Amino acid sequence: MMKFEDFLLRTAARFPDKAAVVCAGKEITYGRLGEMICKRAEDLRSQGFGPGKAKAFRASQTIDFLIEYFAVHLSGGVSVPLEGSIPESRFREISSFAEKIDVPEGTADILFTTGTTGKGKGVMISHEAIMANTENLVDAHGYSQGLVFIVSGPLNHIGSLSKVFPTLLSGGTLHMTDGMKDLKAFFKAFDYPCGKFASFLVPASLRMMLSLCADELERHAGAIDFIETGAAPMALADMERLCRILPGSRLYNTYASTETGIICTYDYNSGECIAGCLGRPMKHSKVFITDDGTIACSGKTLMSGYAGDEELTRSVMRGGILYTHDNGMIDSCGRLHLSGRADDVINVGGYKVSPVEIEDAVLSSPDVKDCVCVPVSHPVTGSALKLLVVPADGKDLDKRGMARYLASRIEAYKVPLLYEKTDCVRRTYNGKIDRKHYRKG
Repeated sequence: MMKFEDFLLRTAARFPDKAAVVCAGKEITYGRLGEMICKRAEDLRSQGFGPGKAKAFRASQTIDFLIEYFAVHLSGGVSVPLEGSIPESRFREISSFAEKIDVPEGTADILFTTGTTGKGKGVMISHEAIMANTENLVDAHGYSQGLVFIVSGPLNHIGSLSKVFPTLLSGGTLHMTDGMKDLKAFFKAFDYPCGKFASFLVPASLRMMLSLCADELERHAGAIDFIETGAAPMALADMERLCRILPGSRLYNTYASTETGIICTYDYNSGECIAGCLGRPMKHSKVFITDDGTIACSGKTLMSGYAGDEELTRSVMRGGILYTHDNGMIDSCGRLHLSGRADDVINVGGYKVSPVEIEDAVLSSPDVKDCVCVPVSHPVTGSALKLLVVPADGKDLDKRGMARYLASRIEAYKVPLLYEKTDCVRRTYNGKIDRKHYRKG
């Protein structure tokens, strides 16, 4: 089958003078990008690199990174992009591991992910899966030649990396910014001469944007074609506010992971703003709910397995189906709904409580900036609920007031027993609450 790089070089031949990538004030055309990828692939082959070999390198929001990434594929090898700030000792460890393992034919990438489990896992992604994910996104979100896609997240993770492919396949322009710490740099991307912009932002980044610069976001509303989010649940209050600020934009909540690929998506600005709704499966994907209430996926987007760990692979993949730990349901319209991870459910006196539901209710309060619900030991019920709250700027935590607020929105057994003010909520690289950290505590 054809690799993505084959299609990229075709696009380069069709639109040689069109801007492919904009980064740090520099612009590179499709023609020049294609030439540089081919040149780097030749260099790699001359050094003895090729099929069956894997190459680890640090990811960065640069044109050089994209050239290296695609050139490794074009030379027949496997890309292993790693966090830019990864310690040198860990970099050498993964590099040595990648050089020794046997990867299945057709493997394009090994993406290392820890999520909240703590154990490093190398997820093998095939060229077929990359193309299926790309087609899923192009078909569902309508990428086009006139689109400028702002990429701000790390390119060693599927959230942002997966947006590179549909943008370049469609002849659009990638505009790369280095993270979300400098919001001015993100909004400066809108100065680029273009009619339509899009971006992928995790819920934590969107919440920060809504808190700090909602006016700036609204100022660019007319130019924003769509914003996609994923990786973690988004609070309903944030969804509703974003719909008000961007009434003419498509706002997508997507179900995806490194292991499953891009599975479902839902435009919550299309009439029904529903928390946890992830829409119907895309063209190359299928989902169903197991007897345990967890989500299972099938289709061309799935990973090939965990590198060097067949036992771990068998624990989640059987018969072409990948079994997740995400709790979910499918409604009468065929739309997938997510209700948290099975691992995160807290048993309170025989009642099973999802911390996500409680956190969503808390975040609807204008007095709250962030929060996390955690289990604590209790002599009678075994476990009780404790709420850690980051108050909004200029506010303080009113424990009794918060309890009354929640009692009017959720069942009595879901209202936390304990409340504590905290400076911040610990999250993983992609905006998910680091529940493993809080379970240790």
